[in-house]
Amino acid sequence: MSEKRTVHRACPFCEGTCGVSIAVEDDRILSVRGDDADPFSRGFICPKAYGMKEIYEDGERLRRPLRRRGDTWEEIGWQQAYDEIAARMIAIREQYGNDALGTYSGNPVVHDLGALLYRPVFQKALASRSMFNSAAIDTLPKIVQTGFMFGRQFPTGVPVPDIDRTDYLMVIGANPVVSHGSLMTMPDAPGRLKAVRQRGGKLLVIDPRRTETARLADEHLFIRPGTDALFLLAIVHTLFDEGLVELGAADGLVAGLDEVEAAARAYTPERVAERCGIDAATTRRIARELAAAPSAACYGRLGTCVQEFGTLASWGCDLVNILTGNLDRPGGVMFANPAAPIDAALPPGKGYAIGRWRSRVSGQPEVGGLIPSSAMAEEILTPGDGQVRAMFLLMTNSVRSAANSAQLERAFAQLDLLVAVDFYLNETTRHAHYILPTPTAAEHEHYDVGLYCLSVRNVAKWSPAAVHAEADAPHTWEILANLGARLMGFGGAALQDIDDLVVRQYAEPAVAAVAERWPGLSADEALGKLENPIGPKRMVELLLRIGPYGDGFGRNPDGLTMKKLEASVHGIDLGPLQPRLREIINTESGLVELAPSLMLGDLERLERRLAAPAEQLLLIGRRDLRSTNSFTHNLRALVKGPDRCTLQVHPDDAARIGLDDGGKALISSRVGRVIAPVTITDEVMPGVVSLPHGWGHDAEGTRQSTARAHPGVNANLLSDDQAYDTASGTAVLFGTPVSIEPAGLV
Repeated sequence: MSEKRTVHRACPFCEGTCGVSIAVEDDRILSVRGDDADPFSRGFICPKAYGMKEIYEDGERLRRPLRRRGDTWEEIGWQQAYDEIAARMIAIREQYGNDALGTYSGNPVVHDLGALLYRPVFQKALASRSMFNSAAIDTLPKIVQTGFMFGRQFPTGVPVPDIDRTDYLMVIGANPVVSHGSLMTMPDAPGRLKAVRQRGGKLLVIDPRRTETARLADEHLFIRPGTDALFLLAIVHTLFDEGLVELGAADGLVAGLDEVEAAARAYTPERVAERCGIDAATTRRIARELAAAPSAACYGRLGTCVQEFGTLASWGCDLVNILTGNLDRPGGVMFANPAAPIDAALPPGKGYAIGRWRSRVSGQPEVGGLIPSSAMAEEILTPGDGQVRAMFLLMTNSVRSAANSAQLERAFAQLDLLVAVDFYLNETTRHAHYILPTPTAAEHEHYDVGLYCLSVRNVAKWSPAAVHAEADAPHTWEILANLGARLMGFGGAALQDIDDLVVRQYAEPAVAAVAERWPGLSADEALGKLENPIGPKRMVELLLRIGPYGDGFGRNPDGLTMKKLEASVHGIDLGPLQPRLREIINTESGLVELAPSLMLGDLERLERRLAAPAEQLLLIGRRDLRSTNSFTHNLRALVKGPDRCTLQVHPDDAARIGLDDGGKALISSRVGRVIAPVTITDEVMPGVVSLPHGWGHDAEGTRQSTARAHPGVNANLLSDDQAYDTASGTAVLFGTPVSIEPAGLV
């Protein structure tokens, strides 16, 4: 007899964590809609949520391990796949050393609890320094900047706008209407942004493109790509120059105030106006508005990160927040207090450091034990000791997301071994020797242990599986545990024994970190009282029960447990953000470090750029509401409609170059060339062109027919692997110098 039920969980396709209600009959998904009773999203979803049903039903999705045989693929069993992969990795390690084994993960890991929690265990089993950081094409400058300023590991030290109470929100280089926040987890971004204005506040957007967010704003200003740090330092200059600095909750808790004032002295609004494209009077007005507002928040994202001065721009955002008294202020920028505090499981100690070692070829700094992904291709292609000869890819289509895709394709093609954990045969995995498919989001349990550290409101929600995975289909954590055990010489161990070791490794430091909160609690007691026997769910149970709202394993009987969380199927609202700056600061000085030497030292590079001539045309990316990772391009519901992979060009530039709307343009950079259809629009500023990322589905040997029918062009054939934010090692994906000509003349 058929069983009909409704499963409530969080959507897995972006950082919004919107609640969805999934109607299921047996193991068929009937519908996906917004969960009206979710206290955080209140029924809001975007079109991507429907992708849960489409991916689950996609006949091209892989369900068994594939092994390459020449130019063909064959299915093999899981145990055979584990044994063969481990044997080949061990052989490479024995011949060439630990660093010959590399790893790289994509951002879908954030939405797979098992991948997120068990990836460190697998990386530890490799014992390699060739672990590459996908944050280097996304968030690395913010990770580095907040690490040095607050002394904490990402994501626990990132202040987020208290958007539901702010009176003034300045968005620079971000498009939260489409991203639903990104390092600012908030469902229903359009509603929350409109609410700022409805209650009498102001929304200001500063971006080289009139984005979907800019269309909702009171004011939008164009800014030239890569000049955000100059603009923000000009605001800082004005705050000091006009006596507007007010530290608020940070008063008495900061170091380096005089150094910041001295550093900003050179960046007058008048001096930077021409380069930024924002006149001096406007910059000074904005500084005064931020200082005068009852509460205000400056929020930057991809545009302030994946650029030439990403670390300085990220620094500038938080300097503005701190110097206007808006750090740790309701309506300013605040720190979430997550129910399952992942920081309890992070390494203990004070302070923050990067660059404990550097990449072999170009000397990119290690951050959090990882090397920036922009160095990945050169580490594979360059001979010598430590050359990477095998790669393990976890949920990533990196030849469409990383800089200089053509170079990375050449690198992957020459590897002795490439293993990919992915459920599609795509542009990257076609180079693999083995592909290990995982269940889809609808088939596994989840808790947003990372994203709730960045949430604009304290909430908790357990996401059960909506449908059952196939009986012999391992979840990602099982794949990582099985391979990791074999690499450490425990190939014959039972999965339960492996998992017990893993959980204890988490439990001992986590319980020690909360000894003051839960006196007398030991790791043995906590492990003995956990009700979930195996897998990532019991790790979440551990963190919940020792967390700030937890039951402390019986010490607070009214506190949060996994049972209570599961019973609250729509999620639990734990309240608005609360001041907690003193608790957050973890620097050696015990103060917020306003002037880290890394940032001050990078000002010399900024000065050189300011003195150099500006490039005529700069390429930036853009994101579409229906498109996040490239796998969504194989879902008909998300690619239907007009072609969205077009080159946006300002009318003045189009007239000068000789481009026609709907025609085609040849775009060239130092590393590559692509031809793209043209959209002429005043939504981009003169001197800026825009092409979305993640496309280019015209490669042979893939199994994604819908994506191939809507191929688009690969913008990362143009991004330059040698262009870095040198402070962090982040690839410059926004602000690539390009030349353009009509394709018909080529």
